[in-house]
Amino acid sequence: MFVVPGLKTDIGRKLTREAAQQLARNWWLLLLNGALLVVAGVLIFSIDWTIRELATFIGALFIFQGAADALTTGIDARVRRANVITGLLSIATGVAIIVWPGPGLLAVAIFLGAWLIVSGTFSLTGAFAARKILPDWWLLLILGLLEISLGVLALADPGATLAAIITVGGIWAIAVGVMRIVLAFQVKRLPDEVDALWASPNNDTSTRGGAPDEQRFASTAP
Repeated sequence: MFVVPGLKTDIGRKLTREAAQQLARNWWLLLLNGALLVVAGVLIFSIDWTIRELATFIGALFIFQGAADALTTGIDARVRRANVITGLLSIATGVAIIVWPGPGLLAVAIFLGAWLIVSGTFSLTGAFAARKILPDWWLLLILGLLEISLGVLALADPGATLAAIITVGGIWAIAVGVMRIVLAFQVKRLPDEVDALWASPNNDTSTRGGAPDEQRFASTAP
């Protein structure tokens, strides 16, 4: 989402204020995305759906999610391209669910489960790539693990009942929405955290080459 594996820049070793500001610009998009997903999750559990209605609603969610991912900026152009590709894949999945002729439980479950596994894999790789520049990179890790788990659950018995698909879709929307809301405020605070590290009396810039306390951001990395 914010960095990609194999990024060969100095940012891979420390988070500068410029990079922090660039990431922080995404906070409102993450907040909006998360809030709408939570509302969508509540609606999924609250409405007596038909298969056709649920397929259309989930497809619309995937389209919205894809648009949000495509608009998310990262460290550099390479990350932006990765976000655009991820977003387009999500949009394509959403369109496929909506236009699929007479979708049954099997089709909805396969589309839902397959995309959650793909999306979760992207989140996992992004989490490990961001572990040295985002202090709360583990939020992306949890997000990825959750999406993969729900995807496997949906694919384990794709011919399951409508109630099972509603449960998977509702949990996904609410859990991912809450996680993105939390991540939004974490990202928003990044520039202030970098400023605090620069101003810290314990930060010896003469011996650290002018970099703020890099260990603050790398301490959680394995």
